[in-house]
Amino acid sequence: MRLINAQTRKLENFQSQPPPYAILSHTWGKHEITFREMRNLNMSLLKHRIKIKGKPGYYKISKACVQALNDGLQYVWVDTCCIDKSSSSELSEAINSMYMWYKRAQVCYAYLDDIDIIDLMEEKDLAQARWFTRGWTLQELIAPKNVMFYIKGWNYVGNKMSMKGKLSRITRIDEATLVTGNLEGVSVARRMSWAANRVTTRTEDLAYCLMGIFDVNMPLLYGEGEKAFVRLQEEIMKDSDDQSLFAW
Repeated sequence: MRLINAQTRKLENFQSQPPPYAILSHTWGKHEITFREMRNLNMSLLKHRIKIKGKPGYYKISKACVQALNDGLQYVWVDTCCIDKSSSSELSEAINSMYMWYKRAQVCYAYLDDIDIIDLMEEKDLAQARWFTRGWTLQELIAPKNVMFYIKGWNYVGNKMSMKGKLSRITRIDEATLVTGNLEGVSVARRMSWAANRVTTRTEDLAYCLMGIFDVNMPLLYGEGEKAFVRLQEEIMKDSDDQSLFAW
């Protein structure tokens, strides 16, 4: 596992048990920081460092690092720059492990960068955040025990516990599951329903983003399209006799 040292902003590798860390949940934009940019940041020319640090993607990383240090944590994991996506094996391992990485995090910072303070007067305005429409953020909401929500400008608005009622109504996930993260008693159909209206950039990710929700692993085959969802169903069937699966 590769983590960002929140103090030095350098990437560090941990082959076995990683140290306590914070993790960022966010929606990707056009100007995210890549693994290569983060790895070479401190070795880049000054003009390149200034350019990279001026990106909106670096703002999120920087804020997460500062927040982690304030929370007594030395390390942060961010999906945009902690995975070398040029390595298919590393990408596959990361996606298969991601649910557990979020679950093991000391705290998850959920950044809703398209919601402003003024919008929070109504629950329906909070529900407009793109974060609630993405496939990957479903597991990022359920897996961590402690999720802290920040909106535009990194303004704190509450945590999963204090916002459980709002979050339940917006996502249709029952409060007990939100609070405990326990999915054992939740039917396959019900879990699938949580993801029904969520979207991903790539078709295959509609299946891959649910692997952690169903506690299954499978190889990534980008280019297979909707066949990925069929493979997901097959993997679920191997470990479950829940007939509600066939509703999907």
